[in-house]
Amino acid sequence: MLKVLLVDDEHWNRDMIRSLGEWDHIGLQIVGEAGDGIEAVRLTEALEPEIVITDMRMPAADGVELLRILKERFPEIRTIVISGYDDFNYAKHALKYRSVDYLLKPIDPQELNAALQKCKTELQDSQKSRLEPFDLECSQRLSGYKQSLRSYFHELNREGITVVFGQLQQELQTDSGHRKLGRVVQELLLHLKELVAAAMPGAEQQEIRVTPHTLSSAEAAVHDMQQYYMQALDALIQQRKFKNKLNLEEIRQYMEQHFTEPITLEFLAKVFFVSKEYLSKVFKQEYGVNVTDYIVQLRMEKAREWIVQEQHPIKTVCEMAGYEDVSYFYRVFKKYFGIAPGEMRKQNEV
Repeated sequence: MLKVLLVDDEHWNRDMIRSLGEWDHIGLQIVGEAGDGIEAVRLTEALEPEIVITDMRMPAADGVELLRILKERFPEIRTIVISGYDDFNYAKHALKYRSVDYLLKPIDPQELNAALQKCKTELQDSQKSRLEPFDLECSQRLSGYKQSLRSYFHELNREGITVVFGQLQQELQTDSGHRKLGRVVQELLLHLKELVAAAMPGAEQQEIRVTPHTLSSAEAAVHDMQQYYMQALDALIQQRKFKNKLNLEEIRQYMEQHFTEPITLEFLAKVFFVSKEYLSKVFKQEYGVNVTDYIVQLRMEKAREWIVQEQHPIKTVCEMAGYEDVSYFYRVFKKYFGIAPGEMRKQNEV
């Protein structure tokens, strides 16, 4: 739902606009109302609407001044002017500041809804134009940033996340990065959604919206994305820090979701706010195996599945299972199953 701000010094005029608009049908939501231009600017900063519908004659700051400020400070916002006067000067200012439409009172419902639909279409087209396809180099660089964010998120490391976003902002400030700003934002939001779903299964996720302000500059995009990541991280920390008792099942699920990553007993103890000695003791009591062996078990069982499927080279299976050293992977695999990966694959072919 795109957000709409109504601006008119007469409340009955705002009520009339509210009653005539096909808000739900078009996909719009009125999030605020203002009685003059000054209040409208304040609400625009607070509510970040995508569309502003404004009267022209108002006290304090009139519609002309409001249009000027919006064009200067919030260029992505679409505006619709509604005036009780067929005044050439007002129409000229509406044209100058690129309002989507100039409507006269009494308002024609069809004209109003056509203007609203036009605003939505322009906003959608504008966002699509920012989503340029990545070339291989850009995709690889972004993948590196996402990998770093994933690691720091799992480690509950706020400082690390801040550093990553600082590096990302420097890169996005180049011409190449800025043209792909919308795509970067989209990728990072999807990545965050995946991180939260994995770290807090079943938890209600915060509402994440891409606003015109977010896409207005590299600085704004990075600031908003970093805020979303930090809010999610704080929620995760609170969830784990203030639980009444250690939830071994949650830790086991975490291990099953992240066993291909370099997780250790020390890492898990830090993430779940317990001592490694206590975690080691209660985990083995519950599952009959220590943390390290359980991770090896998860990796080996998955590696065997991939080996038998014969869809990947053994070196790729090694990497997918979380091992960097192929020879070490061979030794662990043979010790666990009593047979080398290659031999297991040959047996499966028979």
